[in-house]
Amino acid sequence: MKLPLSKINRLIDDGYSIITIGDKKVPNIKWKEFQTKAMTKEEFAKVYELETTKGQGLCTGYGGLEVIDIDLKTLPTLAAQQDFWKEYLTFLNDTIADFEEKFVIYKTINNGYHILYKCEHIEGNQKLAKLEGSTEAIIETRGVGGYVFIYEKKVTALGYSDIKEISVKDREMLMHVSRLFDYKEPVAEPQHEPIPAQSIAPWTDFNQRNSVWDLIQDDFTIVRRLKDRQVVKRNGGTSEHSGYIFNDSGNLYLFSTGTIYPTETILSPFAIYAYKYHSGDMKAASRELYSKQYGSRQVKQMPAVEYSPADITLDESELVFPLDIFPTAIQQYMLECNRTLNASLDYMGCSMMWMLSIIIGNSVKIQVKTGWVESGILWMAIVGRPGVGKTPNINNIIFPLQKANNNEIKTYIKRMDAYRAYMEMDKKEREGEEQLRKPTKTQFIASDITLEALVELHEENKNAVGVFKDELAGWLKDMNKYRAGSDLEFWLSSWSNKGVALNRKTSKSSFVESPVIPILGGIQPGILNQFFTEENKDNGFIDRILTCFPDLEVETYNDNEMDAELLQWYEDFTINMYQEVKRRIVTYDNDNQITPIIATFSAGAKQEWQRIFDEITAMQNSPMENEYMKSMLPKQKSYIPRFALLLNTLDSMTSDDPYPLDFITKDAVLKAERLSKYFINMAKKVKMKSSETFELKKIVALHKTKSKKQQVQEVYKAHPEFNRSHMADMLGISRQTINNYIKEIAEK
Repeated sequence: MKLPLSKINRLIDDGYSIITIGDKKVPNIKWKEFQTKAMTKEEFAKVYELETTKGQGLCTGYGGLEVIDIDLKTLPTLAAQQDFWKEYLTFLNDTIADFEEKFVIYKTINNGYHILYKCEHIEGNQKLAKLEGSTEAIIETRGVGGYVFIYEKKVTALGYSDIKEISVKDREMLMHVSRLFDYKEPVAEPQHEPIPAQSIAPWTDFNQRNSVWDLIQDDFTIVRRLKDRQVVKRNGGTSEHSGYIFNDSGNLYLFSTGTIYPTETILSPFAIYAYKYHSGDMKAASRELYSKQYGSRQVKQMPAVEYSPADITLDESELVFPLDIFPTAIQQYMLECNRTLNASLDYMGCSMMWMLSIIIGNSVKIQVKTGWVESGILWMAIVGRPGVGKTPNINNIIFPLQKANNNEIKTYIKRMDAYRAYMEMDKKEREGEEQLRKPTKTQFIASDITLEALVELHEENKNAVGVFKDELAGWLKDMNKYRAGSDLEFWLSSWSNKGVALNRKTSKSSFVESPVIPILGGIQPGILNQFFTEENKDNGFIDRILTCFPDLEVETYNDNEMDAELLQWYEDFTINMYQEVKRRIVTYDNDNQITPIIATFSAGAKQEWQRIFDEITAMQNSPMENEYMKSMLPKQKSYIPRFALLLNTLDSMTSDDPYPLDFITKDAVLKAERLSKYFINMAKKVKMKSSETFELKKIVALHKTKSKKQQVQEVYKAHPEFNRSHMADMLGISRQTINNYIKEIAEK
């Protein structure tokens, strides 16, 4: 559109270099010479009358003129264009004092805008900002060597004749604000070593679990929040804006120097970490994060051990843990622990099953038949005298998971502290901080914890929360801590994977739809006997506890050493399995509930299961079976599918030729049967020990006025084969003293 010649002449009088524009807003004359000198009115009048003249333009760069060109047609809708312009203009007004009194703004024919000004320092044409997915700039400059079309529609009160010279500082702010809207393509983290398919690199894992703000908040302040990014300023910096954090990627982009971080580079949380703690050495940062259990474990081939399961002849008795239900590598690790640390294979085998129960949790369940679904929930009591190393034996197996759990706790505490500090700020203070949400608890192993806290933890960590207690007696004693039956009913329901609600006046109401709370702990045989009450037998509580009670003696020191690489192999193996389930197997529905994989028996597995089920039923109906044992056999009908589920999942995840997790093999069912027989016989052993202890106590009570020596001798007369250790524990004397008392009788 051509403006009246009178208006053009006024602009020439004001000192502008004016040129004519033809089709497509391209000059229709040779205009380069007018970048450094202006046409006279007469010269302009001649070209103005040309047929090809469609409009007129300002030569930028001449007289210090520079223009910011905002091209909104790159946005798809009018609403998006209006939102962008409003946000951009508001930011300029908030950043530059008296902005609309210093700058002239015109609206272009395509709903874009020109911001015009003069400055003693200007540059050539620059692209300042482009949007994601666009190759065209949305904000660019027209300076030395450029031109802009002259429009009629003013946005500000000032017009072309009122363009003022601004300070270099104001121009710098204008450029800073404009560049804040520039989208930078994320740069992939360098892979220093080949990462196998389906694995997660330490840097990727770190980026997923941490934010840039976690790492830079001590050095930067958030000065503004835009629709797609947060603008940050370096504390103590002279510039009003140092860079920004993208809302979508969470990455940092700095254009201000004076920090330990590179400028004009996309910086992920990992890159920030590498520069902050390792002077930009990505390899060193990766190694340290890997040691902190970030990334998939690159499980190397298991190092050679002194001997393997093939070299060992295990007692075929069903009172010895069936070690070969586990993959060969796991067996080898346990045997090495046994050889070098005198660790109990029974204790370690049971601890492994409990750990699998936590790792798998709600992610995979087994449908025994339509309407009957089991989860891999296990309750286990590690029974033994003081000094036999119950807890150290357990730790040989679960230490990698404990380390991962401790990392989750530390991360939560750090984020919760930051959240509390954020909530204590007033509104103005929060404007300079990243908006924080209350962090989610990701702890998955608990020890000393109230029932309320346990349920709250499980609400947030839906796959599983394991309870591990060095002394299981505390859990048993707390069963009815608040009122008769309340905690007991909760635990009975949770064992069956039924939804549990907790409604108490002293706590908020909580509900877990699918509780998986595996229990593991050590306990002394004498203390365990106290809980074998008629009430606990009648309600089925005690029958849900799988007992592991091997005959152990306190071992002397041995000089065997385990290969450190084997220990590292086991840690990597365990963490990798945990991460595999957490990241790839666990899936959630729209209600944030886990959608489990439902496994079913193969034809061969179903046939074996039916046989096992009928054999247990026959034992229940047999008049020859002890009534005590009959009460625990029905629980084995639930435990065997659970064992099969856990062992089948372990085999599938460790096999060189993995099979679907929803396919329960015949081999898994047969392994589960052997494990069940082990626990059945352990229950019989515990019962026998309990009965014997009861008899010993009865005889001692009859002779309570006599000396300990006489009490021992009376017991010997009634039961010559009595357990010397139980008697010693009961009377608080040594086994040698017991033997001396018996020897006196034998010598008479």
